[in-house]
Order: sequence, then C-alpha cells, then structure tokens
Amino acid sequence: MDGISSALPLSLLLLLQSCGVWGAPPQPRGTLCRTKPTDLVFIIDSSRSVRPQEFEKVKVFLSRVIEGLDVGPNSTRVGVINYASAVKNEFSLKTHQTKAGLLQAVRRIEPLSTGTMTGLAIQFAISRAFSDSEGARLRSPNINKVAIVVTDGRPQDGVQDVSARARQAGIEIFAIGVGRVDMHTLRQIASEPLDDHVDYVESYSVIEKLTHKFQEAFCVVSDLCATGDHDCEQICISTPGSYRCACKEGFTLNNDGKTCGACSGGSGSALDLVFLIDGSKSVRPENFELVKKFINQIVESLEVSEKQAQVGLVQYSSSVRQEFPLGQFKNKKDIKAAVKKMAYMEKGTMTGQALKYLVDSSFSIANGARPGVPKVGIVFTDGRSQDYITDAAKKAKDLGFRMFAVGVGNAVEDELREIASEPVAEHYFYTADFRTISNIGKKLQMKICVEEDPCECKSIVKFQTKVEELINTLQRKYILWKLCVQHPVGWLGVSGGTT
Repeated sequence: MDGISSALPLSLLLLLQSCGVWGAPPQPRGTLCRTKPTDLVFIIDSSRSVRPQEFEKVKVFLSRVIEGLDVGPNSTRVGVINYASAVKNEFSLKTHQTKAGLLQAVRRIEPLSTGTMTGLAIQFAISRAFSDSEGARLRSPNINKVAIVVTDGRPQDGVQDVSARARQAGIEIFAIGVGRVDMHTLRQIASEPLDDHVDYVESYSVIEKLTHKFQEAFCVVSDLCATGDHDCEQICISTPGSYRCACKEGFTLNNDGKTCGACSGGSGSALDLVFLIDGSKSVRPENFELVKKFINQIVESLEVSEKQAQVGLVQYSSSVRQEFPLGQFKNKKDIKAAVKKMAYMEKGTMTGQALKYLVDSSFSIANGARPGVPKVGIVFTDGRSQDYITDAAKKAKDLGFRMFAVGVGNAVEDELREIASEPVAEHYFYTADFRTISNIGKKLQMKICVEEDPCECKSIVKFQTKVEELINTLQRKYILWKLCVQHPVGWLGVSGGTT
C-alpha cells in the first residue's frame, strides 16, 4: 500500500520547505492534515499479561491516533478488535462516523484478561472486520486498508500464514510490540518494508511516543486553508504544501505574519457573554479548576466595560446557581477574582434546567443584559443530561442567542448538537478530556465575531488570539505531534468506567 508509505518521505520534504512566500516570513503550518480515505482496524491485545493500567495506556494511544485522523464515512473509518483467548469486535468500521463517537467508544473498552490468540484475531479481521457487511469499502487504489496490531507477548497460535493472507488481501499491517514481546512474531505479522511496519516500545507507559509516526503516516498534503486550522486572523491563501496570511482591504499584515492591524483607537465591540459551566460530580475537582483557569484567561483577553464586553457565569449540577450576572463586575480583575472563588457544586447534571435559566434569566435586562447587544452562550458539559433539554435549547436559538456547546468525556453528541446554533457543525465541539480543550479554542475564535465593519470586532479578535494562547499554555505538557512540526495540543488521556 504505497499510499501510506509515500506519506513519510513527503512529510520530510515539507519539513525542508523553510523559505517564505512572496517575501513574507515563513508561516507556521496548520496543525490539522487531511488523511487519505482509509479503512483502519486496531487489533489490540488484552491478555492477562496486560495489566488494567497498561490497557488504559493502549486506549490513550488509540485515541491520540484517532484525534489526528480525518474521520467520516467518505474519509477514514475506524474499527477496533479486542482479543485474548477469544476475539471481541468492539466496534466495526460502520459503527461510528464521527470522531466524537469513536473517542467515546474507545473509553468504554474493557480488557478480556485471558490468553493470547493473535492469529485468531488477525483471521477475524480478514473474514469479518474488513468485510462489506461491517462497513469496509471495496478494494481500490484510492482507499487504504490498514491494520495496527498491538501485543505484548508470544501468541498461543500461529500468525505467519494468516498474516500473509491478510497482506495478500490488500491489508497493510503495522505490528507494535511491548515489553517482552517476541520480535520474530512481529516480523511475521508486519508488512514490508519491516523497518517501517514494526515498532517496539519497552513498556506501555511510553507507547504514546508512537502517536506521531502514525499520524504522519496517515497524513497527506491538502489545502491547509480549507482545513480551517491555520493561524491567519483574516485571510488564508493556499500555497503548495503550505499557506500564507493576508488581510482585508484597509488592513495591513503585522510583523508576526498572521494578525492584521487597522483599527486606530477603536474601543472594541459590545458583547454579552455568559458561560454555563457543568459542576456535576463527574467533572472532578482538578478538572473544575482547569475550567476556572480557562475562563479567567478568556476574561483577560476581553475589553471589559459597561460599553464593551460583559461577562456572566452560571454553574449547574442538580440545581442552577448564578455565580455572577452580566455587568456586576466592571473590570477584569474583579471578574477573575469571582471566578477563582467559585465553589464546585459536585452533584447531578441538569443541563435542561440550566439552559432554561440561561434563557429566562441570564440574558434578561434585570440581570445586566443590554438591548441590541450580541448574546453569546458557551455551554460546557461532560455527561448526559438528567433532564429534558429540547425546549430550552430551541428557545435560546429562537431568541437569537448564539450558542456554542462544548462536550468532554461522556458528553452526548446528540445533546451537543441540540444545544448548538446553526450551522450545527460550527457550533458544537467534543474532546475526550477536559485537558484536551485543544482545537476547540481555535475553532471558537473566528465564530464568535460576526463582523460588518472589522474595526467593530477589535475586542473579539483579541479574545480569539488569547483563547489560542490559553490552549497552548494549558496543554504544554501534553504535546501532540502534527504535520511535520510540534504543536502543543495537550491530551491528558482517557480512562475507563463511566461518569
């Protein structure tokens, strides 16, 4: 399958492209790359030699690779086979068509903790996982068939013949060995060239270091502006394998090659922004503190005053508590102090009740909202609502509030979509963990401000820039390698169990 292997040298060529375009300084490359349509099946060993905490590391690895894929029915489809003495089809190529669904499914996988029938698992992949009935597409030069086998021991059955049949069927096999694995077995499993398809790590605690290899392997160059994950403030212009930034008429490109300057003395646009924060017990105190820090960094980026941005904060769990209304605090210092003092409620998840409060109270004149000023609500939740959300979610949008839904962990995708404004795909986001609020800040940036006169959006542009800086700062310890360069897009990991 030369579609996979050719991506590796291509990425090296891209890395060597260091000169600027049309005299401009080199631009940072986008952090998201498109992947060639691929049917990808993970085959993961959960035999008794793989301890539960080690199996969690495997799930982190799977999730990080998935995070870097272009997931969809017409792009990359993902399935997972879990094996020990028997084989369990955790989910097939047709089961989940979104990245959010895949990440949640990976969280739910549990180890089988018996023997090690690797050959049986590979045979299952040939006969079932890569079958039409399970969502595999017809064999084609335009579609890759890839299996990634992760194992830590010597199989109790044969792998050589069945692996050869898999390769003859057009399946490219990567073999990852951990700890005391039998290296000869890995070489029998993997596709040629073996140097590209066999990997070894000394323990599960470092398996995540292979993430970059697989993300790079699946990545193909595309229109980086079209991905929407570039660094340009106003206009992105594609160039072969890269892009450059430009500005609208009346603006000039700043020295950073990304942002634009024009507004002389503009005071920033008015905005009423309310955060609706999940304080249920599943969030956990350490994540709640992370959200508070996130809010305060956003507040720091705003031009807060009676005529510019106002911020309100509501926390909910089994009940709803207004931490402070719009306009109560006239400066950033006081808002940030109030956020720091916010106590964690730690009960249930009544998202519908919280949305009703937002509609009936948060954006009311009595609670500081200003007539004619744009209203933005940002809802954070990490689980399924215990009450009905449809009516309140619809009313918020009918009233013209611009609603963004951010889900983490066990948040339900259908609920996020129901909360989000139209177009829904641009207003709801999901990530596996609170500490993976990675690309979400980037996606929010250019969606908050609807501008006719660009100068009227000065404070929101600053908001957008600061959110990205915040994400980078929060994720510094959780580096996720993207196309050819390092970008801090942190990931704490996933854990089993339910919220």
